[in-house]
Amino acid sequence: MTAEVHRRMLLVAHTGRSDVDITARKVAATLADAGIDLLASEGERRELGLNPFEPADETPGADGRSIEMVLAIGGDGTLLRAAEQARPLSAPILGINLGRVGFLTEVDLDDLDEALQAIVDQRYRVSSRMTVQVRVEHDGEFIAGGWALNEISVEKGSRERILDVVVEVDGHGVSAYGCDGVLCATPTGSTAYTFSAGGPVLWPGVDALLIAPSNAHALFARSLVVSPESTVTVHIDPGGPTAILVCDGRRAHEIPPGSRVHVCKGERPVMLVRLNQQTFTDRLVRKFKLPVHGWRDQRH
Repeated sequence: MTAEVHRRMLLVAHTGRSDVDITARKVAATLADAGIDLLASEGERRELGLNPFEPADETPGADGRSIEMVLAIGGDGTLLRAAEQARPLSAPILGINLGRVGFLTEVDLDDLDEALQAIVDQRYRVSSRMTVQVRVEHDGEFIAGGWALNEISVEKGSRERILDVVVEVDGHGVSAYGCDGVLCATPTGSTAYTFSAGGPVLWPGVDALLIAPSNAHALFARSLVVSPESTVTVHIDPGGPTAILVCDGRRAHEIPPGSRVHVCKGERPVMLVRLNQQTFTDRLVRKFKLPVHGWRDQRH
């Protein structure tokens, strides 16, 4: 006789806002009525009165123990925070947008009831998103590492100084820059920081790494799209200022002059929950409010 698998989900929310609290309580009540436990880490648990989540007790894949999905209530920043918990659990993330753009999120507030019913009925699919990982070396010694869903950025640590770097792809030099920083992004991250830095938008189906210099003082300062099998290395001038390594705008490390920052495709992806068949093109147009009708078209 097969043991019944008890459904458990994890909540990550931008607490402290009344709209988020109201939405989170509604989600918790709806899932509870369906026999689904909603757990939360310490901050959310205290704010919303949910059952505690202890990552150390989790055994992903074990009957009755695994987290089915992570619900992120907020904006893209909240979803990136949720990714930190979801990735080691191999759990997909459902983003419920209460932010501004919410490009990564799947559900707007107006569609919440329908979305929750789809989750209860298990009518959803999962999309795999590439990540990037980074290793920093100084004098041949490992000093820092990390990963990101959107981007790894190497930024100047002093506002008054330009960051001088040399960028390599697979051990071959591409260009030297005096810049504010260099970003190494995934296709998912192409609509975030690198988009603001003038980089191209990559569709999620494109398996590639994106390199984008920020405010570079160089003749050749274009964004580059390279193979996902490549390793991008950013050499930091030994005679220059300290740099800052930032993963997804959340996790930062100070790195000394002379460091080498190696970025490559991540070993483990992040999974996103999808509830409808909306294409990336339609999402891009809707979120950025792009004009899709020309001046000759009388429909606009």
